Amino acid sequence: MRRSNARPPEVEPDPSHTMSASKPHQLRPSSVSSRVSFLSPSNSKHHRRVDGCGRRCAVIALAAAFLCLFIVTRGPDSRKYAIILDGGSTGTRIHVFAYRIGWGSLPTLDLGLTASMKVSPGLSSYAADPENAGQSLVELLEFAKERVPGELWEDTEVRLMATAGLRLLDVAVVERILESCRKVLWSSGFQFQHDWAAVISGSDEGIYAWVAANYALGSLGGEPKKTTGIFELGGASIQATFVSSEPLAPELSHVLQFGKITYNLYSDSFLYLGQNVAYDSLHNLLSSGDLRSSAAFIQEETYIDPCIPRGYMHGGEPRKLSTGLLNSKTTYRSSRAIGNFSECRLAALKLIEKEKEKCLSQVCHFGLTSMPKLQGRFLATENFFHTSKFLGLGPTPLLSELIMAGEQFCCEDWLRLKRKYDTYDEEDLLRFCFSTAYIVALLHDTLGFAMNDARVVFANQVDNIPLDWALGAFITQKALRPSSESSDWIFAVAGYDASAFLYLLVSTVMLIFTAWSVLKWMKPKVKIIYDLERGRYILTPVNR
Repeated sequence: MRRSNARPPEVEPDPSHTMSASKPHQLRPSSVSSRVSFLSPSNSKHHRRVDGCGRRCAVIALAAAFLCLFIVTRGPDSRKYAIILDGGSTGTRIHVFAYRIGWGSLPTLDLGLTASMKVSPGLSSYAADPENAGQSLVELLEFAKERVPGELWEDTEVRLMATAGLRLLDVAVVERILESCRKVLWSSGFQFQHDWAAVISGSDEGIYAWVAANYALGSLGGEPKKTTGIFELGGASIQATFVSSEPLAPELSHVLQFGKITYNLYSDSFLYLGQNVAYDSLHNLLSSGDLRSSAAFIQEETYIDPCIPRGYMHGGEPRKLSTGLLNSKTTYRSSRAIGNFSECRLAALKLIEKEKEKCLSQVCHFGLTSMPKLQGRFLATENFFHTSKFLGLGPTPLLSELIMAGEQFCCEDWLRLKRKYDTYDEEDLLRFCFSTAYIVALLHDTLGFAMNDARVVFANQVDNIPLDWALGAFITQKALRPSSESSDWIFAVAGYDASAFLYLLVSTVMLIFTAWSVLKWMKPKVKIIYDLERGRYILTPVNR
C-alpha cells in the first residue's frame, strides 16, 4: 500500500533561473506561498531577451526624444534678432545680431547672419539742425530690413545708444536730436520704445566693452581674477574697465553679477581725451599759443607743429572738430610741420595733463595714483588697434616697437606718404603720427606700462567675434537683467526668455517621467517562493 505521507521526489531547481536569498526567520511567513514553482528554461531566456530589448528600446526612445527637443528648440524658428545703433562721435553704426538662446544663459551668436554698417557723419554733426538727425538712420534701418526676415520685424528690438559725441552737446540739443531719431525708429516696423533711444554714460560704455571682450574670450562667468581688462580709445573719449579688489569711490565702482560669480569692476570714462577730439584740441591749442611744444614759434603768425609729417602745409582756416563742433574762439595761425615724434609725444602728454586740471571733483582720476593698480592682461581696442594695424605691428607690440614705428612715420616726407598710402583719406593719414605718440603718452607716460610690457593686446575681434561695446550691450540685455536696487549697473542672471525656458522645463520633466515609467514597466518582476523541503526562499522571475 502506498503511504499517503510519502515524501515527493526532490527536484533541484536550475540555478541559472533562480536567485537564492538567505532565510531571515525560522518560521514561514503566512504571506509566502508554500508551493514550489519554477520557470522553464525557455521562458526564462525569452524573458531575458524581452528585458534586454526593452531596456535598449527605452534608452533609444529617450535619446530620440531629447534629440527631437534639441532640434525643436534650436531649429530655424528659434533664431532671433536684435538691433543696436551705436551713435558715435564720427558716425552711426548699426549692428544686427542674429542669435539663439542656448542651454546656458548666454546667447549664442550666429556670426554668419550678424552684420553691421556705418554712416558718417555722426549724430553730433546735426547740432545746428537737430530735426533732421533722424534721417541719417533711414539707410541703416533699410540695411537691417534686408537681413531680418519680415515676419520677425515686430519682435525684433531696435535701440539707439549714443555715446561721447552727444555727451559733448547741450542737453536741450541732444533731446531734439534724439526725438528726431525716435520718430524714425517708431515708423521702422521694428519693436521700439521711447526710452530705447538715449545717451549712455561713459561708464556704461566701458562695462559693455568689458562684457563683450570677456564673452569673446570665454572668461565671462568664470573666476574674476582670470578676466581681461579693456581700454577703448574712441573718437571723443577713453574708457577703462577692469576687475579690481581695491576699495573704489562709489561713482567708479560697478558690480556685475553673473550666476554665482560677482565682478567688482572699476569703470571710468574720460571725455575730450578720445583720439580725434584730442588731435583737434592739440592743434587748436598749439595754434592759439595756449599749448606749445619745446619748439618755439618761428614768427608771430606761424607755429611749429610736431605731430604732422614734414612737408605738409596747413593754412590758417578754422579747424572743424571731428565731433561736428566748430571752435570759433581760437585765433588760427598757419603751421610748419616738422614731424618730430618725441616733440609730439611731449605735447600729447601736456594735453593730457591740461585736461586733467579741468576736473573739479574726484571723478577724474586719469593718470593719478587713485586709479586702481593695473593687474592682469588688457585688450586695447578701437583706435589703439587701428594705429597698430596701420603701422604693420602685430597684436602684441611692445611700446618700444611702437615708438620706433612712430618715429619712422612722423619724419617721413608727406608727399611720399601720400603716394605710399594712396587709399587713405588725407585727414585720416595725417592723424597717425599723433595717434602713435598719443598711445605711448597714454600707456607709458600716464598709465605706467613698461616699454617691454606685453600684457596689452591690440585687437578689435577675437575668433571672428567683434570686440565692440554694442555686442556687450546686446549680451547684457539678453542674458542679464538690471537690478531694481540701484540705478547703476548691478546685474542678475535672467537666463532664457520666460516662454522658451518654461517650454524647455516642462518638456524635459515630461521626458524624464516618461522614460522612468517605461524603464519601470520593463523592469522584471519576481515571485518569492518558499521551499519547504530545502527550508529557503526562492526568487524567480515572472512573465508579464
